[in-house]
Amino acid sequence: MPEDTRTESTRRRLVEATMETIRTQGIAKVSARTIAAAGDVNQALVFYHFGTVDSLVAHACVTSTRERVENFRPRFEAVPSFAGLVALGREIHDEEAALGNVTVLAQTLAGSQANPALAAATGESLGLWRTEIERTLTRLLAGSPFDELVAPGLLADVVTSAFIGLELMVPTREGENVPSTIEALDRLEDLARSIDGLGPVARRALRGALRRV
Repeated sequence: MPEDTRTESTRRRLVEATMETIRTQGIAKVSARTIAAAGDVNQALVFYHFGTVDSLVAHACVTSTRERVENFRPRFEAVPSFAGLVALGREIHDEEAALGNVTVLAQTLAGSQANPALAAATGESLGLWRTEIERTLTRLLAGSPFDELVAPGLLADVVTSAFIGLELMVPTREGENVPSTIEALDRLEDLARSIDGLGPVARRALRGALRRV
């Protein structure tokens, strides 16, 4: 195997081992030793390829997120309506939860409080999702009752923050009458479908009403 191929293979193995360690043991347990054990490699390779554990964790978070976002990009580009965007949100929720990536997000957000490098990497990772959401919203808002009234970037921030908040808060409020992420998406999809179904007259009326607010 060529040297470059071996190097890339080892780096990839370390990235996957890092993500698995965060999923199964939590960010507080991440170390060169636990990563090496998860990847069945010598822990010296962590420092050889990445310099520090923090650098490896940051690289792993951003790289893994970029791959997930790229995987979903064709689906973002194919979204035909607001209801379609909510439906895609449901697909993302289901797939990311099944892969354990929601757990990773919770862990990295918690670890970011005391680790600037991790905070920067987590912010960059979330920014990758936000960019796709903003691009889709920009396209959907054009010609809608909300066109020129709602900044796509601001709405993308709200959508991203709300989604993260639902994911992180619901497990801590077991037994309370708090809607799950899926229930919240159901309600949002109903609203989005209603907006998508407005005729030209209703759209003009809604746009006029919103401008007076």
